[in-house]
Amino acid sequence: MSRSERLLDLIQILRRHRRPVSGHTLADEMGVSIRTLYRDIATLQGQGAPIEGEAGLGYVLKPGFMLPPLMFTDEEIEAIVLGSRWVAKQPDKRLATAATDALAKIAAVLPDDLREDLDATTLLVGPRSESAEAIDLGVVRQAIRDEHKLGFLYRDAGGSASERLVWPFALSFFDKVRVMVAWCEMRQDFRHFRADRMSGLTATAIRYPRRRQVMLKEWRATLGAPGQNGATETSG
Repeated sequence: MSRSERLLDLIQILRRHRRPVSGHTLADEMGVSIRTLYRDIATLQGQGAPIEGEAGLGYVLKPGFMLPPLMFTDEEIEAIVLGSRWVAKQPDKRLATAATDALAKIAAVLPDDLREDLDATTLLVGPRSESAEAIDLGVVRQAIRDEHKLGFLYRDAGGSASERLVWPFALSFFDKVRVMVAWCEMRQDFRHFRADRMSGLTATAIRYPRRRQVMLKEWRATLGAPGQNGATETSG
């Protein structure tokens, strides 16, 4: 959980209590140390949240407090809309729906003038490209989040097929193709796999032995290194 999410959760917990609640009770409910709780209370107070009380006496949020509306510059709104519209055009249906829903949620909490700017932006996304992908990219994204191995059948550019078991840690979105970046157990190296050449995708519950952030960092280091197959192949 990010710090901003934790602060929002703290606000919601305080809203549930009409009488002062002790710091230790709040810390236990949040799953944080009492020192972290005191820092979070001070942060919220510094940002204008009307939290009354002090250590040893308890805390209470005065009634009527509302989080300030989201504020964006014109270019920030354009970036949000353009990005959401682009994702909504992608063949990953679950991600496309999530982009549309997220944009609607943002619009619901914007002030009226900014909501009008959001609806009236003239940055458009072209028609969705035809995709020959037969796999569910949502399964790939879930495996990346869970750090679980994936199995599938892969056909290279020449049509040769091979069964792969990989450790997926990134997914790249291009206009006409999606590419999964993974450590391939068969090749014992980083490989790029085009989603339109994958079939028979099998999600496993096997956690791979390394953290995806570490592999992402190591893979990026290979991109500028000559002779690194993992950085140049999309044929697997």
